Amino acid sequence: MDHSEENSNENEASAQSPPAESVSSTVPREKVRQFPTGPGVYLMKDNQARVIYVGKAVDLRSRAGSYFTKAAKVERRTAELVTEIVDIDYIETDSEVDALLMEARLIKDIQPKFNNLLKDDKTFPYLQITTREDFPRVEFTRQPETKGVRLYGPFTNAGQLRGTIAVLQKIFRFRTCSLDIEEGDERWRWFRPCLLASINQCTAPCNLRVSKEDYREDIRRLRLFLDGKKDRLLKDMEKQMLAASKEQRFERAARLRDDIEALNTLNLRGDREQHAQPEVFYVDPRKGLAGLKQVLKLSELPRIIEGIDIAHLQGGETVASLVQFIDGLPFKHGYKRYKIKSVEGIDDFASMREVVTRRFRRLTQEGESFPDLLLIDGGKGQLRAVTETFAALNITPRRNLRSRAVRTTSTQSSLVRPAVAAVCS
Repeated sequence: MDHSEENSNENEASAQSPPAESVSSTVPREKVRQFPTGPGVYLMKDNQARVIYVGKAVDLRSRAGSYFTKAAKVERRTAELVTEIVDIDYIETDSEVDALLMEARLIKDIQPKFNNLLKDDKTFPYLQITTREDFPRVEFTRQPETKGVRLYGPFTNAGQLRGTIAVLQKIFRFRTCSLDIEEGDERWRWFRPCLLASINQCTAPCNLRVSKEDYREDIRRLRLFLDGKKDRLLKDMEKQMLAASKEQRFERAARLRDDIEALNTLNLRGDREQHAQPEVFYVDPRKGLAGLKQVLKLSELPRIIEGIDIAHLQGGETVASLVQFIDGLPFKHGYKRYKIKSVEGIDDFASMREVVTRRFRRLTQEGESFPDLLLIDGGKGQLRAVTETFAALNITPRRNLRSRAVRTTSTQSSLVRPAVAAVCS
């Protein structure tokens, strides 16, 4: 792992933290009460002034103070630690994201005694940037490569790392896909970019919408940020923005201006949930299924979920798409597309009847399991069309499950979307 720009981080605590107070005059419990209430990392020390634990916090005073309670003294995970804390310091950060990154750097460099489970343990998550590709990838990984990558971590929380990647992707617009993209391959001009390009979270090198040089410049900026050099990064970007403006490259200047504003906004708020797009923010599949079970009042977790959507193409052709999820994860081999054959003109209800009939008749003929839950994009009319089709096919929803619609509110009107039908297996 390349530590060329991180070797100085071992002294980061002493360089940035407030002057250590005398242990004899101020015990840690009292010292914590003077901590700020913003984000940062805290460093716990033993009687030899060695850092024995590093942690991050959204609220330093509250989080660090939780170690000096009666509950912490008996809690299995903290009981031994709290008996060795003689002093405690902190380093403020601009945001929760900065705190997460600083915690990872300090743990890797200092290797505190009570963070020892993280020492070079390949099962913990890392942020990995490839270095030998024309358009480097940024990846979440638990099995980091040993060559051709730049690693950051290990991180203490996989979910927070995924959220942080989503935040940074909105600013630096890097790719997270596994495509092997070469700059000179013209075939990529005909490739359709993913959703991230549409929501402006990726510059779409897969469609050659960005040059190799410009993309790698975005990665350079990202690395500066990850290395804790945000002030230098902002100065560089401001110089580049002014230069682009003088050269009348107004589109580039505007993008740099927006990126600078995004970084400064991150400084002020630093909330991963406010910055991350819901389309790409990671959700644990098990938690998602549990939430779905609760909202729909299901008797058990839905293992197989299918969704159907009717669409009208230019020229009047009607098609339907079917997606499939197994245990909360997309099952791409189960995706299907139907060309509507029996319906003339635009009739979503009749189109839905045809697709459901073809789908479930085939499952019956091939002896395959029905989905535990069927999601229909539409309203009560589509839901009625499906239930009527089930009746015609002699399919009865499983006991204790009932068809129901989930209502959402639009700024235009009140819609029922999507309609949900639970079916038997």
